[in-house]
Order: sequence, then C-alpha cells, then structure tokens
Amino acid sequence: MKLNKEILLNVKNLCVSTTEKPLHQNLIDKISFEIKKNEIVGLIGESGSGKSLTSLSILGLLEKNKFNISGEIIFNKKNLLNLDNNAMMQIRGAEISMIFQEPMSALNPTMKIGKQLFEVFKAHENLSFEHTTERIKKLIKKVKLDNVNNLLDKYPHQISGGQKQRVMIVMALSSNPKLLIADEPTTALDVTIQKEIIEILKNLQKSEKLSILFISHDLRLVSNISEKILIMRNGKIIEQGSNKNIFNSPKENYTKALLSLIINDKKRLKRLPTVESFDKKFKEEAETKSERKNRIKNIYSGKPILEIKNVSKFYNTSKNLFRNNKGFKALSKISLKLYKGETLGLIGESGSGKTTLSNAILKIHEFEEGEILFRGKDISKIKEKELLKFRKNVQIIFQDPYASLNPLQNIYQIISEPIKFHRICLKDEVYEKCKELINDVGLNEAFLSRYPHELSGGQRQRVCIARAISVNPQVLICDESVSALDVSIQATVLNLLNLLKKKYNFTYIFISHDLSVVKYMSDKIIVLYNGKIVDYQDADLIFEKPKDNYTKKLIKASS
Repeated sequence: MKLNKEILLNVKNLCVSTTEKPLHQNLIDKISFEIKKNEIVGLIGESGSGKSLTSLSILGLLEKNKFNISGEIIFNKKNLLNLDNNAMMQIRGAEISMIFQEPMSALNPTMKIGKQLFEVFKAHENLSFEHTTERIKKLIKKVKLDNVNNLLDKYPHQISGGQKQRVMIVMALSSNPKLLIADEPTTALDVTIQKEIIEILKNLQKSEKLSILFISHDLRLVSNISEKILIMRNGKIIEQGSNKNIFNSPKENYTKALLSLIINDKKRLKRLPTVESFDKKFKEEAETKSERKNRIKNIYSGKPILEIKNVSKFYNTSKNLFRNNKGFKALSKISLKLYKGETLGLIGESGSGKTTLSNAILKIHEFEEGEILFRGKDISKIKEKELLKFRKNVQIIFQDPYASLNPLQNIYQIISEPIKFHRICLKDEVYEKCKELINDVGLNEAFLSRYPHELSGGQRQRVCIARAISVNPQVLICDESVSALDVSIQATVLNLLNLLKKKYNFTYIFISHDLSVVKYMSDKIIVLYNGKIVDYQDADLIFEKPKDNYTKKLIKASS
C-alpha cells in the first residue's frame, strides 16, 4: 500500500489579471492544482495559455503595479501571496528555484562558468570556499559535466547548448531547493541531449528529494518525465490527472486534439491536424504507397538542382594569425544531390556540421576542399551580379523568427525590402505583391502595418517565410524553423510549407532535431555526425533499416 505524499505546493483559485487596458483582462482564471513532495508534475499548453505566468506567480516575479493577483499559493504551509519582497527573496532561489528556457540569455557571456557558479552559491549558501567548491564539483558530476575539460575556466560561448543547460541546473540546485520549476528546459536541444537532460532531472529528483514542475509544449517529452499532467488553455486548467489517464483516456476535446497532433510515424498524412481542424472534425488523408512512389520517381528522374562534391570545411584553431593551421574539421568530404521539388532532411546533434553545411551552400562561409554546383555552376567562382542572382535563388528561414526580424520595421517594410532590392516587380505593384504573400502564409492585409512585437511566435515565423519566398527562390533552407513552436502552430507551419512547395514548386533542405518532423517532411534524409555523412537514404527506409549505429541511437532517443 502506497503512503500519501505530503503536499508541498497548493495553488487555489489563482487569478492573474492585467491592470493595463483593457482593464482587468483575465490572463489566469481560477486555476487550482497541487504538487506533492518528491513528485514531478507536467504543465502542457500552447503559447499564451498562461504556463509562464503561472510559474512567475509562484516565484513572486510579477510586477504588482501591472498585475492583480488573487487566490492562494500555499508553499510549505505559507501563503506566498501574503509575503513581502524580503520574505519572498528568502524563498526564491533557496526553496523554490527555476531553470529557464534559454540558457545563453540567463548566463553572463562576459564571466567564466566557475565565477558565475560561485556567485550563485555565495548568494544562497553561507559556506566556506572549500565547501562551496566541493558542492559545485558534486553537482557537476551529477549533471554529467565532469568530463568537460576545464569547465570552470570556460565562458558560456565555449560550451554547447546542452552543457549550458546543465550549468543552469547546477545553479538552480545551489541551495538545495524543495521545488524546481523547469520552464521549457529542453526546447531546441537535440533528441539525445533532451533524453540526457530528462534522465538527469529524474535522477536529481530522487537523489535531492526534489519536487519538479516541468513546463513544456512537447507532449512526448512530458509523458517521459511526469507522474501527473496539467493541461492549460486560455488561462485555465481544463484537465488534470495521472500520466496514464491523460494519455490513454482524455476527457476534454482540447486534450484529445493535442494528443492527435503527435505525428504518426506509421503513416504519412497529406495534411497534419491542428487544434482548430480537430474542432471541425478533421478527416485524415494519408499518402498511399503508390502515390509516394510516383512522386519520388518524378522528383529523381530529372537533373539535380544542387550538387555537393567532396566538400570539406576547416576552422583555424591556432591563436597565431600567421601560422598556416587548418585546425578543426567541421565538414569532411560531404557529397549529396538535391533535386527540383525534393525535400531533403538533414539531422544530427549540435556540432555535427548542419549549420556549417547550410552556410557553405548559402556562400556565407568559404570551404577549403570540394565544390558546390548550383544548376551546374561552381558557386565558389560566381561574383557580383551572378552572386546576387544566386542569393535570390537560395534563401533561408531561420530558427528564431524574433531575432531575424527588424523590430523597428513593420511587416510591410520587412517583406518589401528584398522585393525592391531584387526588383521582383514594378514599384507600384510592391504593395499588392506583399498583400499576396501575407495571404499565402495564412495571415491578412491588416498584419502589414504591425510590428514584430505585436505578433505571436507562429505569426512571426510566417512573416519570415513570406520574406524568404518574396524573391521567388528555387531552394529554401529551413534551419530549425519549427523547433521552438507549439505543436499546433508547428503543424500549421509544416502544412503551410507543404502548400507553398506545391504552389511554387519549391525545393527544401529541412534541418531539424525532431526526427518525426523530418521524417514527415522529407523525401530523403541525411544524418550528419562529426562533420561526416553516416546515413543517406529514403526517409522511410532510414527509420526501418538505419545503416549506422549513430542513426539507431538518434531513433531510439526520439521514441
């Protein structure tokens, strides 16, 4: 017989409304839930559902002049909403700690890792230098960072994304907190690193006797870590229950809709379901084997639009500028062919060479060996006017839509700039062209007068797509272009990319760490590891019969 665990956190009828216009708009509406001692609770919801507001309310980080907060947040038998700033500061970090989504933003880029860790430990623990060093080393070992040479002497930019996230976990555990809030801690990390972070959090929960509130939009991820799940929508918790009950017998239509969005690896749907389409009784239509066979045959019957032959890229690691040192080999004898109308998937962990390869194709970086032919011409030899034409024909959609949009320009200025530069149409036709493009990506004319900060993540990504296709490119490189989006928005953007591909006969290079997404989108898939191609075959075959052990490892980590 199981003993009932003691409740650590009890949120009762929590309401959060804004004091700004429109007055008293409810952002969180009477939510209630519990987290027991040594329990992992998953919080799932789309952007704007109130997930982050909930965590900020628990931590007491919402500005009181901007938000009205009511209800109760009972932590360790104290109502946190009744505590003053000094009392909250004693709890924040010491008893309740948080791992943020973007470790690079949370770490100081000008300070070494060691100094940052010591500062955090000194702020929360009155320990001697020797005891602090001992505790840091102990936690570094627990998060599996003890194999990184001279970690404490490195700056944040000198370690990988997964390593930075582990440093954040060490910081969060500096004061032996009772509750750890993990806000999207694995977003944009590779599948193998995601799995490692999940295992680390599970082990820490046991060894440190932690309770964890794990916030994510990734349903598969939450199912692998949480004992209990909360489903949030429009500021309300619409369903909560055990992991088993939520995934096997959901009660609410929204929960059923979210679960239907998990891409089915066994069939290739022509169009992915979204939350909106579920409400309209979405009908699945899968591509048949004969349809796929004919489509693939048509794609590969022509000549390749892009051909890469034995390309190698080196980075000089020598500090002596005058010393001829090829140094680190980022790409090693890469060869591939890209055909008109094809979607070529590209997968691999951080540091595998994905971005280096796309930069070489875009002619952003030069490469030392081999050649890249675009429509039969060696791109290393093209100059001036030919180079402008090449850049027009090969475009990229970046991972972070906010960082790649100018915050000082409205959407019309952002989309029209490349149209004007490449003289795609007459001056008096530019607005109509922008209107057509914004409609193509599922937005309307009203968005042209808005600025990036007025748009959601999914809307910003659509603007990035509109800008990329505005110059009528032949090849589009999608670099992790859906990795940070919610599952429903992700499905919408993937549907959009396929629709645009059909309309404009685009050719895609699709880069992602999400294997189910890559499989769904791609005709063929390339697996990169340490700058080398270790697998290159049909998208379905690569999952059925992977040739390399590394491919098998990736597939296992994503299942």
